[in-house]
Amino acid sequence: MSMCLTAFIPMIKTMRVLTQNMRAAAAGGFINATDCADYLVGKGMPFRDAYKITGSLVALCIEMGLTLETLPLDQYRRLCGLFDDDIYDAISLDKCVNKRCVYGGPSPENVQMQVCRVREILKSW
Repeated sequence: MSMCLTAFIPMIKTMRVLTQNMRAAAAGGFINATDCADYLVGKGMPFRDAYKITGSLVALCIEMGLTLETLPLDQYRRLCGLFDDDIYDAISLDKCVNKRCVYGGPSPENVQMQVCRVREILKSW
């Protein structure tokens, strides 16, 4: 671990975070697909059906060069009439990250907690 830290410290000190690239990669990776399925479940659909519809939407996005956030509402509705304008709020990348506040999750509060925890560990090294 010590060797890894030695290699990572100069890399992290000089790295430049490209937030737009990170956001595009997250959207293109369909990390909000589960949230899309959960949206349908919230409207009363069984998860297995919601999962299948979401998979079809992801395939459509890939075919069209879009993301779930940029797919037009009429495309959603072609697969399922339960979709409404509020789908875009439900699959917002910010919302998807912020609501995952479990241990190890990506919410800002949780990440900050992990940073503090690791700093404490490193102090005892």
